[in-house]
Amino acid sequence: MNDLSSIELFDKLSDKFFWRLLIDILSMVVIVRLIYFRIYKKKDYLFTFFLFNIIIFIITYLLNKVDMSMGAAFGLFAVFSMLRYRTEGINTKDMTYLFIVIAIGLICAVSKASYFELVIINLILISFTYALDGNWLLRNEMVKNVLYENIEMIKPENYNALMEDLRNRTGLNIHHVSVNKVDFLKDVAVVKIYYYEDTAKLKPKG
Repeated sequence: MNDLSSIELFDKLSDKFFWRLLIDILSMVVIVRLIYFRIYKKKDYLFTFFLFNIIIFIITYLLNKVDMSMGAAFGLFAVFSMLRYRTEGINTKDMTYLFIVIAIGLICAVSKASYFELVIINLILISFTYALDGNWLLRNEMVKNVLYENIEMIKPENYNALMEDLRNRTGLNIHHVSVNKVDFLKDVAVVKIYYYEDTAKLKPKG
């Protein structure tokens, strides 16, 4: 009985499994390590994204042997997402990457496409991800909150002077500033500064 179970498990983990897993992992390395981490530098999410992808891939691949549909696979993805993120705040970009890495795991596991077609599909996803978040089609705008002590500078007529002062203090090529909060008791204000990642540092004059 045990020998029969081992043979059935081995049949499920055929060459098809390992080739699809290889395509999945290579796609993950490009999207998570070479695109996401290069831009956002969040090591914690590297662990989360990779593990979610691998878990989803293995579960859906094995369950696909019992005629699991793509709709059921995405239902499983929704359950995993709710379990992990129902109490933790996550921004839009991170949630988008989460969806991408889980979707890749699902596609590689249950799609009826050939290996070549899987590679093309993943390359399309990678290309669009890089184009939209890698300063190719859209410039990656960064935002930071800064505690600013000179509240006289937050007056509308001093806007240009405020931008120049913040540029000199932060070394960032800021293109927009907004005031979020003012504390007149402490004479401080919280201002939000906007700058593009590809022009983060001020260019030397001359």
